[in-house]
Amino acid sequence: MRFASLGSGSKGNATLVAAGDSCLLVDCGFSARELERRLALVALDVSRLSGILVTHEHGDHIKGVWALARRHKLSVYMTGGTAKVAKAPADIDLHLITPQQCFQLGDIEVLPVAVPHDAREPVQFVFNYAGLKLGVLTDLGHISPHVLECYQRCDGLLVEANHDQTMLADGSYPYSLKQRVGGDWGHLNNEQTAELLSALEPRSLQALVVGHISQQNNALAVVQELIGPVAAAVPQLKYASQDDCVDWLALE
Repeated sequence: MRFASLGSGSKGNATLVAAGDSCLLVDCGFSARELERRLALVALDVSRLSGILVTHEHGDHIKGVWALARRHKLSVYMTGGTAKVAKAPADIDLHLITPQQCFQLGDIEVLPVAVPHDAREPVQFVFNYAGLKLGVLTDLGHISPHVLECYQRCDGLLVEANHDQTMLADGSYPYSLKQRVGGDWGHLNNEQTAELLSALEPRSLQALVVGHISQQNNALAVVQELIGPVAAAVPQLKYASQDDCVDWLALE
């Protein structure tokens, strides 16, 4: 199993998960053309994609989904709540998924995990293949016991460290947006992510990507200072950005 980030942040998110003969795209928050350009950067042809999984309806996760699905005749998987709010077009091969109900997509078993975020029916995903477990976990305001249970013993993980609490409080966002981002239905701050990683026993991780780092309310050096000591034992540690890809990381 392997995974890659094609970009992670408030202006667009996309993650690749590949195992066996299957390759899944988690979210497409970029235009279809930009997504195709980024696929080329990690040496993957769009024809290799087996389908698109959507976490929720916010634009930085769904912007290019419909266009990409139409252009390449790809199936799209999302919850009923997401589909309703996103007004899924009738000409899309849409598959509705249920939180906590596993399903098989090619060679990969997919578990949609309900998360606390200010969307209609948001989920994140845990993937299983040949005894390996990979988690993708962004866009949640706090770590629920349910989330903690679902993401235990991962071999690979992409997790958000969205904001620094002081930078968010002192920044230029309107008060209402600060409350949204920093609230229980917003995004994880750096301290929450560090606590989560400690609770997940990072020694089990082969690869960790820290993403969805805010360009306005966070700084890479601040994230690294907090996450670095917690994840010191992780062999492959990367920090995803909005503008660049994190190339394939392999799990064995």
